[in-house]
Formats: sequence, C-alpha cells, structure tokens
Amino acid sequence: MNLDAALNADLHCHSVISDGTLSPEALAARAKAAGVQLWSLTDHDEIGGQPRAIAAARAAGLAYLTGTEISVSFAGRVVHIVGLGFDHEAPEIVAGLRATRGGREARARDMAAGLAEAGIPGAFEGALQYVSNPDLISRTHFARFLVDAGHCSDIPEVFRRFLTEGKPGFVPHKWAALKDAVGWITRAGGVAVIAHPGRYDFTPTEEYALITEFMAHGGRGIEVVTGSHTPAEFVKYTDTALEFGLLASRGSDFHSPAESRTDLGTLPPLADKLTPVWAALAARIHH
Repeated sequence: MNLDAALNADLHCHSVISDGTLSPEALAARAKAAGVQLWSLTDHDEIGGQPRAIAAARAAGLAYLTGTEISVSFAGRVVHIVGLGFDHEAPEIVAGLRATRGGREARARDMAAGLAEAGIPGAFEGALQYVSNPDLISRTHFARFLVDAGHCSDIPEVFRRFLTEGKPGFVPHKWAALKDAVGWITRAGGVAVIAHPGRYDFTPTEEYALITEFMAHGGRGIEVVTGSHTPAEFVKYTDTALEFGLLASRGSDFHSPAESRTDLGTLPPLADKLTPVWAALAARIHH
C-alpha cells in the first residue's frame, strides 16, 4: 500500500461504543465499501472497541490504525485530540481514559434535572435507551431522545435550545488536561492529532497558543481534511500544517448514516505537499 497523501484514509469515526449508531463491524464494512484503504475507529474517550475494530478490519481486508478521540479542556473550551496508532492495551492510556469517562453519569443526571425544570421529564431514562455503554452517555444521546420524543425537529435544534452553554440541559464536564491526553497517546507509541481545528472558533492568538502548547507536550498532527471543515478550511489548515511542521490527518468524523453530512471515505485527498500522519505510523498499521 502506497502511504502517500492520495491514500483514501478515514481516521476519524464513531461506533455505538461511544456516540455513533453503527457497530465497529458495520463501520468496517461501510468503510471498505466506500473505498477506504486505511481506517481508524476513534470513539470518544474510549478504546474498548479496538479489538473488535482490528478484527473487523482484518476480516474486510482493510488496513487499520488504533484510534480514540479524547476531550480536553483548553482556554475555557472543549478541544478534541485524536490519538492514532497507539498500543490500546497500554495501562496508562486505559487508566487515563477510564478516569475521564468517570464523571459522565453524574453529569448526565444533572443535565436531565435541568431538562425536567424546562418541562421535559424522564430525559435521563430516555437517553439511556440510546446508549450501549452507560459510561459514555453524552449530549448526543440526549439529543436523539429529544428528537424521537418530538421535542425538537432535529439534533441541531436540540443543541441550540437545550444543550449548549446557558441552556437548560447544559452541564460542563471536567475533561482531561491537554498535556495528559497527548502524553497518554505518545507514551503508548501513537501520534496525537488536533481534531477538526476549524470547529473551535478560536481567535488566531488562541489557536496559535493551542498548537504551540500541543506541540510542546509532544503532539505531532492536525486534521486538515475532515467532515466539518469547509473547502476554505482545507486550504487554511494545509497551510497551518506546513507552517508548524505538523503531520496531516484526514477523517470524516462519521457518526450515523442518518445524521452525518460526510460519509466514510468521501472526503477529498490531502494536498500532495503535506506529510500524512499515516506515513509516520507505517509500522503501527494492522493488516
């Protein structure tokens, strides 16, 4: 397999083990059918699905990198760090992610209490119907419940009305520190990547601070081509990767056939002038 920038790699997607709606096996089959050549399952703060994803990729004849997407707090906001190619059995990353997940149930009960005060009772029990892993109950599961129960017409409306800061169902969570998340990934042999940088609405100064602190802790990559980026942002973050000497990554951030606007394997390729993250992880690819 040629590991140049033209490779159809999809290194960002989610299964039922976090907040996606498909199993790791179904995602592997979907990726293969879409022409993906190198795949990674990157569930939120969770690596429990990695053995299934590795096995499913192997059965489909699909090259695979281990993955996760870790939520961190930075400059008062939540930033996501994708980890790729790490040892998914390394004790430090297993323990770190377990601790990060630990507060989700209490947070979810507080979210449900806020929604009950806004006239929507039973939201915790309702959201649980959409969760295969109670440790990972999230805003997305509440959103699916609120749409299916008829309180909102779609998931974006749920977030606008109920689940963003200042709204009745919003409760902050104490996420991992940037230094810790990058450290867990790199000490387990992987590469840390800033996920979808265009989503954070940072000022140029804040974005510079994120990138330089990330690199100071050992972070080496940035998502350039991803499902939430515009074509202009593909260009912007191509330039950013080149300016900072970062490895470039590509991934759809696929969650669900019904909800995701970008399907697995359908993004444009990385620019030829970039160094793809998978080139640095050749020895970590499962075949």
